[in-house]
Amino acid sequence: MTPIWLKETPTGIVLNIHCQPGAKVSKVVGLHDGSLKISLQAPAMENKANEMLVAWLSKQLRIPQKQIRFLSGQNSRQKRLGIWGSITPEQIAQILAP
Repeated sequence: MTPIWLKETPTGIVLNIHCQPGAKVSKVVGLHDGSLKISLQAPAMENKANEMLVAWLSKQLRIPQKQIRFLSGQNSRQKRLGIWGSITPEQIAQILAP
């Protein structure tokens, strides 16, 4: 079963993420309001948290950063990211499971 925060679309996979910047460690901390909650070491300024989120996801999922893009929420804690490439929703769900 696909988790609530992950949705497969014809163009790729959409992740709903709730970011918590300024944390000690970047990691998945659980669920928040139907989104995957991720704490990030970067501060929420000058796009640093967004850059770190993409870099962190790229590393965790082992896909190039260019295969991850913001669909919405660049200036909010609620973010929607699109992922495409050779990764399946099942793989993402397994790797990022809270």
